[in-house]
Amino acid sequence: MSRPYVVTISSEKGGVGKTTLATNLAIYLKAMHEDLPVTLFSFDNHFSVDRMFRIGRGARPGNVLQMLVEETVGENLELGEYGVQFIPSSGELWSIRDQVTDPGRLARILAASDLSGIVIIDTRPDLDVFTQNALFAADRVVVPVKDAPSLENCKHLYSFFDRQQLSRRTIRVLPCLVDQRIHYDGPFRDPYQLLKAYAINRGYRCLEGYIAKSPKVESLNTNPEGRIYPVITHGRGTEVHVQFAHLARQIYLETLENQERRLDQVTAEISQQKSERDESFATRRANLQSDCLLCGTPLVGAEAIAPAGYYCETSDGSAAGFLEEDCFASLVFPYFYRSRRQIDTSDPLRDLFRESAQRSYFVLRRAPNTRGHYQQQLSFYRFDEEGLEISHKIIELTELNQAAGQEPLPLLGPLLQRTALLDGETRLGDAFLLIRRVSSDFAEEILYDEQYRQFRRIADKIAAQLPAD
Repeated sequence: MSRPYVVTISSEKGGVGKTTLATNLAIYLKAMHEDLPVTLFSFDNHFSVDRMFRIGRGARPGNVLQMLVEETVGENLELGEYGVQFIPSSGELWSIRDQVTDPGRLARILAASDLSGIVIIDTRPDLDVFTQNALFAADRVVVPVKDAPSLENCKHLYSFFDRQQLSRRTIRVLPCLVDQRIHYDGPFRDPYQLLKAYAINRGYRCLEGYIAKSPKVESLNTNPEGRIYPVITHGRGTEVHVQFAHLARQIYLETLENQERRLDQVTAEISQQKSERDESFATRRANLQSDCLLCGTPLVGAEAIAPAGYYCETSDGSAAGFLEEDCFASLVFPYFYRSRRQIDTSDPLRDLFRESAQRSYFVLRRAPNTRGHYQQQLSFYRFDEEGLEISHKIIELTELNQAAGQEPLPLLGPLLQRTALLDGETRLGDAFLLIRRVSSDFAEEILYDEQYRQFRRIADKIAAQLPAD
């Protein structure tokens, strides 16, 4: 099934006729080709789309907010008057503004949907994140302008396209609400010719024709019934009717001439990104040491990773692996917290440490200003989730076997050797080991792009704080 052709109506200037343009364009397209699926929704909160297209008084639960949150069109779609599908508006979009930070979110939702034909998106009179999403998904952006200030605002749309590395050819200016009673002396005889000349002079492309200002059309939004009536049924005697028919024909012909859809590009990009993520994950997994870096218990198998408590990686990326939860606790309590009693697995101290470790990063590194020293010292740092230092302890390596009361460097020795923090001469090198609590049931989650990028971001932040020798 062919993906839909997306038309976004956008202008940062209010009162230029965006919603009138979007709603009537949808109806004219449907009237021109009854078999053509036409879908409409708006990110503005005036509910004009709902008032114009809803059949009956009962509202279904879905709306544009739920579409963005649930990332699906599905149940949010409603069949409306004139055969146009629409997604109801929402007055609560402001509540998810901080969640919708990616301008590509809507494009991914539409690309994954079953929609076809033409999708028309009405936007708010500003370049907020919802408008940006509508622009990013568009095959055609129609910018209604009625005066010089609204034309001047076009530069912000072009700047957005430049930042996103999108083609400027997508954008088309359309003079709207043109007062045909006004005439000028000189080469530009009326506001339409003047606006078009201004647009061309700025390097902007224009659609053919314009939409005139019409008292009759304006009255269709205000009536005792509280309805919004379309031009095609209540304004056939106006020039605006002919102008909308011409506009709809232009858009329809564009859908026939441009078979490659913007959403096809988005789908290809998603596929490429997924391939790259899978490859990155596979590379990170292949670089893992297979056993617990403390006790040597096998953890990483060909098919799955056994339950583990912590992930660790050297700052230079040369060694990485997992630690069993009990092993790390058995390391921390006697060596770094100097506990003189045995802390068994049922001890409440372990639960307290486990809970606090979820909000921490741990670092093992050669103590500051000890490079090349005969007497080796090891620093144990604890950082919070933002990479800010909480505590720092220094231990003489010769103390470690005394603290544990066992053979030399039990647990810690193998960890330092397996991660190459100790060189061949049993000297601590320049790299440090970063340790992070992971979900015991899904330890490999930290190897996925988003979580791993956060891990490396914190590693870089910590590296900038550690004292240089």
